[in-house]
Amino acid sequence: MSERASKLWGGAGTLAALGLLGALLLPLLALALANAPQALWEGVRDARFGPALLLSLRTSLLSLGLVVAGGLPLGWWLARSRSRLASVVEVLVDLPLVLPPAVVGVGLLMAYGRRGLLGGVLEGMGVSLPFTSAAVVVAQVVVAAPFFVQAAATAFGAVREEQLLVAQTLGASRAEAIWSVAVPAALPGLIAGASLAWARALGEFGATLIFAGSLAGVTQTMPIAIYAALERDVSLAVTFALALAAIATVLLLALRLGPRRILRVGRGR
Repeated sequence: MSERASKLWGGAGTLAALGLLGALLLPLLALALANAPQALWEGVRDARFGPALLLSLRTSLLSLGLVVAGGLPLGWWLARSRSRLASVVEVLVDLPLVLPPAVVGVGLLMAYGRRGLLGGVLEGMGVSLPFTSAAVVVAQVVVAAPFFVQAAATAFGAVREEQLLVAQTLGASRAEAIWSVAVPAALPGLIAGASLAWARALGEFGATLIFAGSLAGVTQTMPIAIYAALERDVSLAVTFALALAAIATVLLLALRLGPRRILRVGRGR
């Protein structure tokens, strides 16, 4: 390739990269400039803001705890197993990543609704799951779990078996070796996966709307509150969106900086 052609290709690549970067940043810039400070303050004082934000934080933290509790052993098994079953399970775990949220929501209704697969069992126990705060948590768990399980499997896969064997030769059991050696070694990847899972749970909209509805103070999370406000007051929707974007930014910073800090502290020891 001639020098002139190389420069043309390089210039075209730069323009394409800048165009993509602009497409990513322009909506955020427009969102930040859409409201005056007074309108933002009024939006924060709106009666719907606090309950929606608290519900989102409460349910997303609870769903994150459930995801981590189940994702740690599942991620470890996927990282260590070489069976065909593990490959099948890995595909099934990743499936919510490619399914439209509406499909996930309808699937949850067909599973836990009154006429769903488990609806009769739940009704016999006096439990009605759809259109409750618990339904919000279930929807968040389903859509967020793949992010953590993927990260956990990758992080645990990088832990060498020799490290565990050394701990076992020093008297530790297999379980103790995993908790004292494998988990600390995989911690940066686990934190990154947990951050992604929390961000996904916090921003979940489609499956939650279908399975849990939009009941103020009960199932109306921040994404659903944004959608509801957009129908009546665009300025209010912008304020809600900015608040959620700010929280997502904090999560992203934690995702980027947290694992690095842990690594530096670990090396310093």
